[in-house]
Amino acid sequence: MFQAVSYIATRAKVNANGLCVRVIFLLTCALSIVSCERPEIPMVGLGIDDTYAIERMRTLILHPEYEGEAYEWWIAYPQPLPEGMGAEDTERLLSTERDLIFCPKDTGTYFFRLNIIDQQNPVTHQFKVIVWEEEVAYSPYISRVLEYNPAPGQFINTMPQYEEGDTYATMLQKVEESIAGTNRTLISLGAWGGYVTFAFDHSVVNTPNQSDFFIEGNSFYASATSKGGSSEPGIVTVSIDINQNGLPDDPFYQLAGSEYATPYTLHQYSLTYHRTPADHTPQPDKKNSITDTTYIHWTDNQNQAGYLHKNTFHTQEYFPQWLADSTLTFVGSRLPDNAYDSNGKGAYWIQQPFEYGYADCHPNDSIARCSFDIDWAVTDDGNPIHLPCVDFVRVYTGVFQQCGWTGEISTEISHARDLNISKD
Repeated sequence: MFQAVSYIATRAKVNANGLCVRVIFLLTCALSIVSCERPEIPMVGLGIDDTYAIERMRTLILHPEYEGEAYEWWIAYPQPLPEGMGAEDTERLLSTERDLIFCPKDTGTYFFRLNIIDQQNPVTHQFKVIVWEEEVAYSPYISRVLEYNPAPGQFINTMPQYEEGDTYATMLQKVEESIAGTNRTLISLGAWGGYVTFAFDHSVVNTPNQSDFFIEGNSFYASATSKGGSSEPGIVTVSIDINQNGLPDDPFYQLAGSEYATPYTLHQYSLTYHRTPADHTPQPDKKNSITDTTYIHWTDNQNQAGYLHKNTFHTQEYFPQWLADSTLTFVGSRLPDNAYDSNGKGAYWIQQPFEYGYADCHPNDSIARCSFDIDWAVTDDGNPIHLPCVDFVRVYTGVFQQCGWTGEISTEISHARDLNISKD
């Protein structure tokens, strides 16, 4: 009886015209009477090079082409060891995911070992990554604003100022000019769900056991003895540029603040704002300085509906005027109400800050309470996820509450900084 075993492998090479072509090798083993011996390890195209060279604080993503049952990425740190690391850290298991995301903070040569665990064909591959200093020093501040999609609100079309003829692109530029670099001009995200997405000129590295970036708003305490005052918490989400296209179109992960797991926080909440019809008749409430109690209609996925009010102090349109849409829909987590009418007469509203984990929640001089740790990241179902670094930061208004004459709660931000890089 004849038995035959064939093995196919591919190799890439460059032809005379400079084009990359694949050459296919076919090995057939045929013996009469006795079967052929199977090679211990077939030719495998891993898709992983022997050497990589990147700048520090840049994301390197490696994807092995060979599929195994499990994966182990081991790393050996360069000598001398980075500050704070002991001898036991010279080699450690970095990841068990199929893809490796590597974003080093320090320069040096890093040595890796990839183990692809497979009963039939286990594979071990060693390679190194050379990490050098950036040619132009990184800035610790916002470099780009990629998205500005505010919800309706009393400061929309004024922070930044909308002018006739402005488009989404020109408003995005105005937002970038307001908060990029050392600029500190407030922008408003409007009512619940409105958001802004920004990036630095590098990846923000997840440094163990410390906060990674800082966001400024305009929150303040009513007095030195009370934390109550003005607090309009914004939820912070982060993303890695997995597809390496420079756009925030990869999954975002929420940084779980103090209210994430409370029973009063709604996850997968959805709310739609409806543009006010041109023939709408305002319904004022002069007692509370409200010029229209039925101004912008909203509906949500909890079978609730209502209106955003318009007040005496902000007479412009509250719906983003550079958009042609008749509705705006947002999806995310809704934090519990944090404001209360202190005297029961609607004259003085106090907004209580949450403990930690939200933008525009505490005064800017409370550095620790305005800072964020990438290790707080969770998946949509609430499970912790380790992100070695992030490329995009998104902030959205997290509370959906109106406070009488003071209007809706709306997150404002003015500045952000990577805490891994010195301000100097």
